[in-house]
Amino acid sequence: MANLGTIGSVIGNIDDLEKGAQVATSLLQQRANDVRSNRVNWQSYLQGQMISHEDFQFISKFDNANSEVKNAILMDNPQQFAKTMFSLMNRIAKDQTLQYILTMLDDVLQDDKGRVEIFKEYSRKNKESVWVPFLHLLNRDDRFIVNQTSRIIAKIACWGKELMGLEDLKFYLNWLKDQLRLPGNEYMQTAARCLQMMLRIDKYRQVFVDVDGISTIVMVLVGSKAGFQIQYQLIFCLWCLTFNPFLAEKMNKFQVIPTLADILSETVKEKLSQLVCNTLYNLLEKPEEKEVVTDHALSMVQCKVIKQLELLDSRKFDDQDIVDDIEFLSEKLQSSIQDLSSFDEYTTEVKSGRLEWSPVHKSDRFWRENCIRLNEKNYELLKILVKLLESSKDPLILSVAAHDLGEYVRHYPRGKNVIEQLGGKQLVMQYLSHEDPNVRFEALIAVQKLMVHNWEYLGRQLEASDKPKDSTQLVSAKA
Repeated sequence: MANLGTIGSVIGNIDDLEKGAQVATSLLQQRANDVRSNRVNWQSYLQGQMISHEDFQFISKFDNANSEVKNAILMDNPQQFAKTMFSLMNRIAKDQTLQYILTMLDDVLQDDKGRVEIFKEYSRKNKESVWVPFLHLLNRDDRFIVNQTSRIIAKIACWGKELMGLEDLKFYLNWLKDQLRLPGNEYMQTAARCLQMMLRIDKYRQVFVDVDGISTIVMVLVGSKAGFQIQYQLIFCLWCLTFNPFLAEKMNKFQVIPTLADILSETVKEKLSQLVCNTLYNLLEKPEEKEVVTDHALSMVQCKVIKQLELLDSRKFDDQDIVDDIEFLSEKLQSSIQDLSSFDEYTTEVKSGRLEWSPVHKSDRFWRENCIRLNEKNYELLKILVKLLESSKDPLILSVAAHDLGEYVRHYPRGKNVIEQLGGKQLVMQYLSHEDPNVRFEALIAVQKLMVHNWEYLGRQLEASDKPKDSTQLVSAKA
């Protein structure tokens, strides 16, 4: 059985992806290769009195040294390296030179994670913030500079002994979130890579959720044609979040399961399918509340995950791990839904926002037995149905939502007052003239249930005549 419990088990481990700054796997790394080839004339900066003689001596020696000599310099005088780097970042304004400095610094950290402590120790000794010089650079106009800086911040935040402070952390995570939302961001991979690193640290996860991070990821995955690489990176971020039981319990409030289910049904990439399966598994395994696990299982059933797992199981995969993962998740999902009630299924369907004509909607017994349960949690399900009527453009969803409000009113004695107070009656009435005949039909029936005092009599009258093939006839007859 594949081990789903450790971050390092997923294909595409960040450490492997990050190794070797010269391997151009993103636009940032491609341009970093060009930056490295544009050597800086440090002598001109000394002559222009833009840098001190001490900094000139150090940077000239360091920049021209081979890898072995650089290692020796860093071991002999690490604090001078930090002092010179901060000094150059503060004093030099030219974009091209600053690009070179940041790329040099990023390479130094990439070669040895422990070197992040050089900067933290220097800042502690000088009673300065290690973050301010870097966070300040995120406001620059040059896109290479801000994204190279972001890589450095992520490395210092994740590889150091001391974690990032709350206020700086909020600022940085908000910045990363904004980069994901930025239209046409050519450095999207870099922002996502930084976020992948950050969310491997559990103490950073809750803060990311607090700054509306999950909904941002879902928005990017749903609202644009994100390529495989971005999909993989952002789902990796969601997967990291699911290792926190508290966050795993909250994630489907952001429509994570429907989003993952859609990607699972569309992708042909083995690695992406496996990562989605790992994430879904965690959403069943990590929450401590049984009710949450039930809700997640139902949501997966509602979103046809079992069907997708069956389709995946029929494919020939080279990697045995994904075969084991599919089997493991299928068993877990099947066992989770064995004892689910029809109301559990209905609740999950409504919460998913993906209404369809599943059997419960047309079952008189279901409505007789469960209508009063729609009052639970301050009319939570009714409010969702009303919200769907208000916001959805899908004729199927509108038809089912109108029908369900009508059935609630028909079976619950005080239902009319509840629906009116929630604003449902007015919304249903506006669909009497909807362009779709099925929406018009369901809206008319729901309005009649809201208006009449003796629904049973009206119900018998309706049964006496066939439902018109074109519900426009019924609208004109009853309106």
